[in-house]
Amino acid sequence: MIDFVQNLISGIAVGCIYALAALGFVLVYKSSRVINFSNGQFIAIGAFLAYALAVWAKLPVLLAALLAMLLTAGLGFLVERVFLRRMVGQPIISVIMVTIGLASVLDGLMYLTPFGSGNFTFPQFLPQGGLNLGGISISYPQLLAIGFTALFLVLFGWFFQRSVLGVSMRAVADDQMASMSVGVSVQRVFALAWAVAGLTAAAAGIVVGAVSGLNQDGLIAIGLAVFPAVILGGLDSVPGAVVGGIIIGILQSLSTAYLDGLFSQIGLVGGGSQYVMPFVVLLVMLWFKPHGLFGTEEIERV
Repeated sequence: MIDFVQNLISGIAVGCIYALAALGFVLVYKSSRVINFSNGQFIAIGAFLAYALAVWAKLPVLLAALLAMLLTAGLGFLVERVFLRRMVGQPIISVIMVTIGLASVLDGLMYLTPFGSGNFTFPQFLPQGGLNLGGISISYPQLLAIGFTALFLVLFGWFFQRSVLGVSMRAVADDQMASMSVGVSVQRVFALAWAVAGLTAAAAGIVVGAVSGLNQDGLIAIGLAVFPAVILGGLDSVPGAVVGGIIIGILQSLSTAYLDGLFSQIGLVGGGSQYVMPFVVLLVMLWFKPHGLFGTEEIERV
């Protein structure tokens, strides 16, 4: 039983990282109906910015992390202004192709930097060890991942419910034409969504760096690994991104602990079930409930 709970806690911590990354997808889709395929690159850029500020500029890690999140938010804002704004009114597939092209360009540019290859580690800023509760251990990086997600969830909850900009984003997501008719700047909402998506992507990258180190390919892969979490929770649901991320994280942890061992016992070697199971869930979810657990079910007259 203790092993099961231990794997459950580990899955929740990993799921919180997925949730942070998934929030970027949801915020962009919720406001503009665009799926951002360059989210993984934003995760890597945010993480390496924090590393560069901490190691090269000798800033305290927490200050470096905060500055990296703000800089990545600025990059998201710039990307929307330079590339996405010109695509307003164009077919959605064209806009998606722009994000795919942007991902390739950012990927190539990062390979030109010292971070393109190799592994890096943040300077030690958390205490060694962790908490031990009745034989169940929780490391400080895991607590950081859970705390970061909880903090962002509270902030987004307040932002969307109480702030003028948050209410404007909800209005644009519901009906762009009606929002424009009452004076809401749709362009400003789009830019804000990309900026906040960059901020959450950087937060996810920094947490991954604190938990398991920094590697460009690994960080970018998270951007695609969160797709099942986003589809499971619902593409346009902020709480759904968190719930979907945590469910996928738990699924991966439990499948690694139990399915890999079962497969090896029956002669199937290789393991890696944690990479397969999320996409099995993705296919099942698309089959029975394509709008996800919390997504908006849209009905169109044909």
